[in-house]
Amino acid sequence: MAVSIIINVGEAKTRLSELLAKVEAGEEVVIARGGDPVAKLSQVRRDTDLAALVAEIRAGRAGLASTRAEEILAWRDEERR
Repeated sequence: MAVSIIINVGEAKTRLSELLAKVEAGEEVVIARGGDPVAKLSQVRRDTDLAALVAEIRAGRAGLASTRAEEILAWRDEERR
């Protein structure tokens, strides 16, 4: 998802409905104060698309070695020490 628009706070307040429509259409909006980005409007991920979420995780792990159960348990237990 690429940034489609950078807008200052005051203008964002007056155009909120329009900006939300852009976000719903898949665009991303960055809100700036004095030219410095302070917030980002983006779509809320719907957890109902589990297949897409699994595909995203698999793509992120592509090329990485498999994680063994012992490693996962060790990471969990690190916080308990």
